Amino acid sequence: MSTYTIDGSYPIGGRITASGNKNAALPCIAASLLTEEEIVLHNIPDIEDVSVMLEIAEKLGATVTQEKRGVYHIKASDIVSSEIPSDMAKSIRASILFAGPLLARTGKVQLPPPGGDVIGRRRLDSHFLALSALGGRIEVDGMFRITANKLVGEDIFLDEASVTATENAIMAAVLADGETIISNAASEPHVQDLCNMLNTMGANITGIGSNILYVKGVKKLQGTNFRIGADFMETGSYIGLAAVTRGDLEIEEADPKHLRMTRLAFAKLGIHWETDGSTIHIPGGQSLKVVPDLGGMIPKIDDAPWPGFPADLTSIITVVATQVEGTTLIHEKMFESRMFFVDKLIGMGARIILCDPHRAVVSGPCRLRGGELVSPDVRAGMAMVIAALCAEGKSIIHNVYQIERGYEKLAERLKSLGARIERDGAAD
Repeated sequence: MSTYTIDGSYPIGGRITASGNKNAALPCIAASLLTEEEIVLHNIPDIEDVSVMLEIAEKLGATVTQEKRGVYHIKASDIVSSEIPSDMAKSIRASILFAGPLLARTGKVQLPPPGGDVIGRRRLDSHFLALSALGGRIEVDGMFRITANKLVGEDIFLDEASVTATENAIMAAVLADGETIISNAASEPHVQDLCNMLNTMGANITGIGSNILYVKGVKKLQGTNFRIGADFMETGSYIGLAAVTRGDLEIEEADPKHLRMTRLAFAKLGIHWETDGSTIHIPGGQSLKVVPDLGGMIPKIDDAPWPGFPADLTSIITVVATQVEGTTLIHEKMFESRMFFVDKLIGMGARIILCDPHRAVVSGPCRLRGGELVSPDVRAGMAMVIAALCAEGKSIIHNVYQIERGYEKLAERLKSLGARIERDGAAD
């Protein structure tokens, strides 16, 4: 297993370009199987999750070629298998995104339980509710087997606004007979990217960006060229990193329109940035101080479905709060294990009270000390990197495979910004 060795307390600054949105790339790769024609995807990040999704697509019958950095050609003239390989499914939760396209294209799919981050229970029920409503027959015997003679449009109300369940429902519905209405749909930018890509392929989806989607089924989809948007999770991570290391940073091609709630949350910690078109500038040396709620009350930062504060940035902003003068309540509502990583921050010197699995009270600023850490998931791992970069002394972070599932060439890019970081060990 590879590790990061980090010397902290050096400012991060300079200029960087935002990577493509991981959570848009993965469903768009899966959606490429909905047509026999060639799909060309642009701005695809060079991360482990993408590599696994492309490998699964090839196992299912697609040909995949890389034209240049970030540009992939995918052509699924024939689907040779409807079974997701078990070893690949276990390494990536997004493997379940092939269920909708395979059911629409072949009428069947066999899916092992997907893997991914260990952040608490992550239900699959919403996926099967949606696919069943469209005509899928579900069997569970250690594997998930779904078959359908014909998919027919339906009025679906999802029992939770699940991103991947919404995406699976959309991908199955675009080739179903009649109209599908998906209520309580997720509306994140990556869901919007998937819908927009499908529309360029000839799908008929309206309501994009809202929580009610209307999908009129079509007989056939065509090829397309499509560019996915910027990864606002990565951008939020770099904003937090620049602020706590007091660095001056510009992030280009960052899609600021997707950061409005993130801006409000960081502003509660005294962190501000400027925008110029698609570029974000985080000024150096900001005075980080909690802004109390009206009446002098302790502010709360809590996650919520889009357009609320993204759950994936909860770990990041928790670390940032340790470096800010004042007290903040962090409330992570969605996953019962995501906040457990704060024990490691406490060991580094953070003043945090973990009230329960979902709430943490953070008091700062506190001087963090370097330590030996293990990354439990993508976002907590990045949070540990940020903590190590603003801590005094040396830190070693193990299991960096988890971090690199979501952050493109992280050590290399951080070094270009002045970080003292070395990646030890061969590629995982």
